[in-house]
Formats: sequence, structure tokens, C-alpha cells
Amino acid sequence: MTAEDLSISVETAPPPEYGKINVGDLKLESGAVLPGAELAFERAGKKGGPTILVCHALTGNQYTVGTEEQPGWWHGLIGPGMYVDTNQYEVITFNVLGGCSGSTGPTSMNPLTIKPYQYDFPKITIRDIVDSQVLALRKLGIDKIKAAIGGSLGGMQVLELATAYPDFAELIIPMAVTPYLSDYGVAFNTIGRNAIKRDPAWNGGFYSEGAKISGLEIARMVGMVTYRTGALFNQRFNRELKDGDTFQVESYLTYQGQKLSARFDANSYLYLLEAMDSHDIGRGRQGWKKAIEQITAKTLLLGYTGDLLYPPENVEEIAEALKKAGKEADYIEVSTDFGHDGFLAEFSKWGGILQAAL
Repeated sequence: MTAEDLSISVETAPPPEYGKINVGDLKLESGAVLPGAELAFERAGKKGGPTILVCHALTGNQYTVGTEEQPGWWHGLIGPGMYVDTNQYEVITFNVLGGCSGSTGPTSMNPLTIKPYQYDFPKITIRDIVDSQVLALRKLGIDKIKAAIGGSLGGMQVLELATAYPDFAELIIPMAVTPYLSDYGVAFNTIGRNAIKRDPAWNGGFYSEGAKISGLEIARMVGMVTYRTGALFNQRFNRELKDGDTFQVESYLTYQGQKLSARFDANSYLYLLEAMDSHDIGRGRQGWKKAIEQITAKTLLLGYTGDLLYPPENVEEIAEALKKAGKEADYIEVSTDFGHDGFLAEFSKWGGILQAAL
């Protein structure tokens, strides 16, 4: 969607700001303390405007809007005159704690050993990730936000934020996510974890810089199969051969595995998988249906047809439970062949829903 499509005049938005925020010594849910934790961020749009927090998914990063030269992963959704209009809103994204795009994680220097943490990095949870982001926003002088938006691992953060900090967001839009990760989701994460840990190059989590971790490539291939629908794979590849011996779908998965391995740290992948597995907004809160009673934000939930990991009917169940608890909540199902990856594609199908909600 372009500014012309919306028939509005668009000012030239200032380029996004990038930097890091030190949130100090961060006590984690495990009881461990992470000294001098930092979060890398992107801050785009109208300074001083209503703030929208975007939470990224498993292999995402803070580059949500990006630049003309290097567009961000939601650049077709967020920007000047777009569905989430950066001429109206300030949009902030943090690279998650435990990530590998500038925030404190396994690739960061351990101040106690003056070496990268690698697999000595402490266990983190979605709650730790959310706590660190709230601290970072407050460091920026932001004590309340207009909305929090995210899909998958990003949606986990959005749900946790609204539960743990009920007055922080006016609106939440969790996409392709449920109150806890199902056993089915944990099962696929287990395959990915084993692929990485059984790779000799992983070396118990203490591999050399630039080491080729083939297990990460395999983990990505497994993930890609769960992110899309069988219909999409069949339509796209149609049993075509790249050469006499290799199917196009084989070549595609190999490419996706190599592409991720070149840009993402294997240990970060493991830590974030474990954070996803532990996701449960009802943990220590008498179950998720009791926990959502704490939510005061208006809630819009989006489910995507064919999502294997977070079936739409399970996403809708959250909206129904919120309504039963007397909360303001809506659910919309987006029809797509992209399945779980629907929140990263076909913005014309659902971007207007976000625009209306905001």
C-alpha cells in the first residue's frame, strides 16, 4: 500500500533512529542477575506522537521500518502514510533480550570473564524480555503506550505485557499466538534444538566465531515447514525439479537454512526457543483464564487460517474468554495460504484492520 492508495499527502518522515539503552542490572525470572543489560532499538516516526511498541518474532530484529536502502521486515505495513502511519505515531522496536542484533545475549561480552557468554548466558523467559523492554521504554521517558503489536514470539510478548503491566498499553494486537505454547509447538522446537546440539560444530555451545553450525540450518528448515501451509508449498513448487536430481522445494529449504545460519547466532536461537517453550501467561497466576482478568487494554486478536502452531480456533478462544471476563476484545481470522507466516505477508488483507483499531 502506498500513500497514493490512501489519497493523503505525506510528509517526508525523518529517518529512523538506532541505538542501545542500558537498563542496568536485570534480575531474571530464574533469580540470576544480568549485569548492565542493553537493548538495541529502532525508533521511527513522529517523535512525541502516540507510541506503538512492535515486538518481533523468533528470528526477527529491531529493524521493523528500516530505510529505503534497507527496508525493515514490516516495511509494507508501517511507514509514512501506511497502515500504521509513522506521520502519526512513534514506532519503537527492541531487539529482544537474548537476541543477536545488538541486545545483550549469548554473543555479548560477559563482564565477569571478558569473553562472550555463549552457552554460559543465563536462561531467559518471555517475562524477562518484557520486563527489559518496559524498563527501556521508561528510560526513554515513556510510561504508557498507545498500542503493542506482535506475532508469534512477538505476540507472546504482547500478551505478557498486558498481563504483567495492565495499565501500560491502551490497545494490544497479538497475532498468531496463544496464551501458552502447545505441546505440538514444543515438539517442533525440540527437533530444532536437537539438530543444533547434536552438531559437533556446536561444541557444547562454545563454538568459534564463524563456525558453520549445520544443525541451525536444519532447525530453520523444520521451522519453515511449520510456518507455511501445505497448499502454499504445493502451489509454489508443484514438484518442479531444479535439476535432474533436486526438487525446487529442497533447494528452497536449503537456501533458507543457509541464509539464517549466516545472520543468526545458534545459541540465541536455542535460548529464544526455550523462552517460547516456557511461555504461559497463566504460570504462577492460577491459569491463563484467571491471568487475563488482569488485562485492561482493549484487545484485538488476529488468527491466520492454516496456522499449524497457533490454530485460529485457539486464538479466538482468548477473545471469548476475555469477553466472558468483561473485557473489550475482538477476534478476526485472516484467510491465507501463508499459515503462521500470515502476519508477515499479504498486508492488504489485514493492514486495514490494524489501521481501524488504532
